[in-house]
Amino acid sequence: MINNVLVEVCCGGINDCLTAIKCNADRIELNSALEMGGLTPSVSVLRAVKKLTDIPICCMVRPRGYGFCYSEEEYQMMKEDARLLIENGADGIVFGFLHEDGSLDEERTREFVTVIKPKQAVFHKAFDHIENKDEAILKLIDCGVDRILTSGGAVYPDIEEGLQVMHKYNSLYGDKITILPGGGVRSHNAVEILKKTGCHQIHMTAKELKLDKSTYEDGKDPKDYSYVAVSEANLKEIMNEIRKAKID
Repeated sequence: MINNVLVEVCCGGINDCLTAIKCNADRIELNSALEMGGLTPSVSVLRAVKKLTDIPICCMVRPRGYGFCYSEEEYQMMKEDARLLIENGADGIVFGFLHEDGSLDEERTREFVTVIKPKQAVFHKAFDHIENKDEAILKLIDCGVDRILTSGGAVYPDIEEGLQVMHKYNSLYGDKITILPGGGVRSHNAVEILKKTGCHQIHMTAKELKLDKSTYEDGKDPKDYSYVAVSEANLKEIMNEIRKAKID
C-alpha cells in the first residue's frame, strides 16, 4: 500500500496486468473488453496472471455491455463463470444485477453472493444507476456484499462531482461495507478523491488508447482502431501523487 491507500487497477488483459504488477498495484480487477466497460475475462488469462503475482485478483462477471438486467440464460451462465473463475484462483467476483426499472435485483444479488463466498463479493458501478441508493446499500450489506465500486452516481459526468455523495456513503456505511471510488481517476484528482471521500482505497484504469496498426487505414481516425489499455506512465504518475500527499 502507498501512504495507507490500497490501489486497485482495472485491467483488460495480460499486458495490463503486467503493467499493474510492475507499478506495484495492491489489487487487480481483471476484465476483458474495457472499451465496453469491462466484460468477463477468460480463465486462461486469470490462470496466467496468478502465476505472475500473489496480489489479489477480482474478476468481472458481465456477459455483455449496455445494461445490467439479464435473461435467465445469461444469469445461469454468469453463475457458472463465477464458479469457474473462483476454482481457478479468483480472489473475488465483481458483478451487478438490476431490474428493468433500474432498481436493485436483490434476489439475484443474494444468490450470487452465496456462489462467491467466502471470496470477495463486489457490486460494480451498476450501483450508480439505482435511484434509491441508501436503500440499496442497506440491502447490499444484508446480502453480504463486501464492496461497492462507485463514482457517487450515474448523474455525475465526472467522479469529482460525486465526492460529497461518496463521503456520505463512507461515513454512514463504511464500517459495514467498503466504498471504493472509481471512474475518472487521474493524477490531478486522485488525492482530492481520497481526501474528500475519506476512503482509503481507489480504483483506476489510468488508461490510454493503443493503436493496433494491423487493420489501420491511412487517413482514418486512429481512435477507431485503438483499444483501451493501462498506461504505465499514467499509473506511475497517479501513484506518485498519492505517495507525496498527506492523507488522514
